[in-house]
Amino acid sequence: MKGFARREFQLVLLRRMADYQPVLVEGAMRELGASRTEMREVNARWQRILRSRTFPRGLRRYEAVLGPAAVEERRVGDVVCEVAWWPPLPLWPGLRFEVVLAPDGSVAHEWLVRDAGVPVPRLETVDDLVPWSCVVGDLEARFGPVVHQDGDAPSRWHVTFTAPDGASYVAHFVWGLLHEVAGV
Repeated sequence: MKGFARREFQLVLLRRMADYQPVLVEGAMRELGASRTEMREVNARWQRILRSRTFPRGLRRYEAVLGPAAVEERRVGDVVCEVAWWPPLPLWPGLRFEVVLAPDGSVAHEWLVRDAGVPVPRLETVDDLVPWSCVVGDLEARFGPVVHQDGDAPSRWHVTFTAPDGASYVAHFVWGLLHEVAGV
């Protein structure tokens, strides 16, 4: 394997997703023409890139892999951050990968978000919250207000919310994409 590009980046995202949804990940790997061995090798290579002293950091790291990003400033509380994103990845049409950069240029957060102009899926009840059906922003827009919590790994995020029937749930996301919902 030469280089590290969008296909390989999708395999990196899938590696963490396999912890929750191995069947969906297997299907996505077939779609990419990849094996489990390749996915592990690509992920190991990505981890070496993340720890490398010579590979670019911050936005430049992602642009080396995904190409030039669109960038805008966004206020997060009292802080003005840069937010960079790329066109949707083939495995998740309608979703784009987004990186939030702290004022010092370091990566503060990274995840999949709904691309501008792409309609939000029908999310009327908790039963509509099936794996890979929505991103954090979709759930918040439909079931807000919500409580956000860091997950047990940098790529994971949890959201506690109340359904229309008054029951409380926690939704588990990997790279911003829904993976499971459980009652609290």
